[in-house]
Amino acid sequence: MPGFEPEKRELFEREATALYHGLIDEGGFAVDDPRVADDAPTREAFDLLVDLNLVQLDKAADRWRPLEPASVQASVISPLTSEGARLLEESSRWARAFQNVTQSWRRSPQGQNTSGPVTYLHYEAISPYLTSLIGEAEEELLTAQPQNNRDPQSIAEAALRDTEALERGIKMRTLYQHSARRSTVTLKYVAAVTARGAEVRTLDEFFNRMIVVDRRVAVIPAAETLATAVVVREPAVVAYLVDVFERAWVRGRPFTSAEESVVKEIAAEQRAMTIRMLIAGHSDAVSAKRLGVSPRTYAGYVADLKEEYDADTRFQLGYTMGRLGITGTEATDDEPDASAAG
Repeated sequence: MPGFEPEKRELFEREATALYHGLIDEGGFAVDDPRVADDAPTREAFDLLVDLNLVQLDKAADRWRPLEPASVQASVISPLTSEGARLLEESSRWARAFQNVTQSWRRSPQGQNTSGPVTYLHYEAISPYLTSLIGEAEEELLTAQPQNNRDPQSIAEAALRDTEALERGIKMRTLYQHSARRSTVTLKYVAAVTARGAEVRTLDEFFNRMIVVDRRVAVIPAAETLATAVVVREPAVVAYLVDVFERAWVRGRPFTSAEESVVKEIAAEQRAMTIRMLIAGHSDAVSAKRLGVSPRTYAGYVADLKEEYDADTRFQLGYTMGRLGITGTEATDDEPDASAAG
């Protein structure tokens, strides 16, 4: 059997499969068929079929005939599956081995002096660092994740890291914006981590991304770009960030709650936030980011307010809300009397 390199699989998909279909349709190829000639463009693909034992020479009829692929499939895939499992296990063992020495280094005087209170990580280094850092967690993970700019791949990577930590017994609390409740990939992530004991809440307000491990290391974005992360080890700064998280956590709404009262409170908070953004005069792009939604969704929120207050333009909406004393800071259960707008 040949080696199962990706190049062979690509040749099989690109050319050999079509050639095999032709063998089936025609009941085989004559030995002098131009498609199997030494200088034929399809000769390499044909040789692969022979090597894979998908075609065999019928000497009595001087024809190459196709063979049933089921038995061949097992002989190709089974070794690859076994090798994949072996590599995953070996990778896991290497990760545990490095985790031990990394922990020793970071806790040593040399590691503390070399690392310093602040380290900057460029984009390509962020994910590997987080994987290592969370893999070393011993007690607790605190994470804050704004809804914007989170792609499915990053959420999948986070789900793998976080579920492994939870299965080791690490406690975890995560904050999202209310808009995350409408994201399919986020819903799947939350289902995975809460099933393993994590707690997840949502807020109306904008906040920035943050991960705190064991209340000793915090990872936050750099001020100028999300493509750079800042690793903070200074105890006073980490304690301050934890305090910010705890204050936000108290105001958060449980992600998994489907109670009607909670749903109404969330809708009221998003409505109030939209009003505050309008009054402050922020652009749609800025306001949408603060709410963690797309500009189109934010425009829909504004349209709902215009309909509620019977306003044709944003200027009329602002004037009406100003006349009624609406500021967006009212208690969420004190809904304004929209009928007064007329």
